[in-house]
Amino acid sequence: MKRNFKDWFNTFTDSIATYEYYTDFNTVYKNIEKIKVELNIMNSLIGSKNIEQDFDNLFKKYQEIRKCLPLLIAVREKEIKVVDDGEKLKYNFTNINDIDLLKRFMTKTGLFDLISNHIVNNLVDYATGVEVGLGSNGRKNRGGHLMEDVLQGFIEKEGFILNKTYFKEMYLKDIESKWNIDLSPLSNLGKVAKRFDYVAKTKNCIYAFETNFYSSSGSKLNETARSYKMIAEESKNIKGFAFVWVTDGLGWIDARNNLEETFDAMENLYNIKDLSNGKLKELLK
Repeated sequence: MKRNFKDWFNTFTDSIATYEYYTDFNTVYKNIEKIKVELNIMNSLIGSKNIEQDFDNLFKKYQEIRKCLPLLIAVREKEIKVVDDGEKLKYNFTNINDIDLLKRFMTKTGLFDLISNHIVNNLVDYATGVEVGLGSNGRKNRGGHLMEDVLQGFIEKEGFILNKTYFKEMYLKDIESKWNIDLSPLSNLGKVAKRFDYVAKTKNCIYAFETNFYSSSGSKLNETARSYKMIAEESKNIKGFAFVWVTDGLGWIDARNNLEETFDAMENLYNIKDLSNGKLKELLK
């Protein structure tokens, strides 16, 4: 029986978030631990009445303090490029030894003012807060991983074993090599290095999975729907191979027209409700 898109779309969920999705404190603490000694050394500058000279003296003894400086302005990269009065400057905090350049950085970014005027009491605590804020930017990636975890759980529920009967993040060329199958229609004759989130092998078929969850809308959703529709259509002519897309999230509301086009053209398009209702059991039997 032909599925009804409206009925299917009405079963989409608004969230799959765990507590860790909002703030991954384990990662926060791990990142702070890497520079905790340097931050504590920098604490000696808090409240300094002669911050430039004190920083100069401190750096001569402990040059490693440079590696904690980017985080104090909420940057994880170890190399920062800025335009300063028309001059292009590059700060490499892995090996920078130019104390005058460093003091310029500390002055222009406001870090000297922050530290010397005792606006913060402890740079370890301050940096921890910065890490929490930076971590919020990673929620999109964590959301993607959460959906991967959801799908992985359902695949394993059907008895598949990781790295034996199903595989994670597998490239087309590796699928071709492992099972002697020609997937060139999907790779534009080998020109595109396509990677699938999961690949499961049954007796009669290789199933390649893509999965994602969108809690908010955006132009990427339309592009994703069109791209996966194309992969599904190109897969139909490959014997012993099937493309499966599992997606969910109310971010699809604004892009539901494009999703409906893919839904009409793609047999193996599912959401979390489908998985809960045993669709993978039917598919992978």
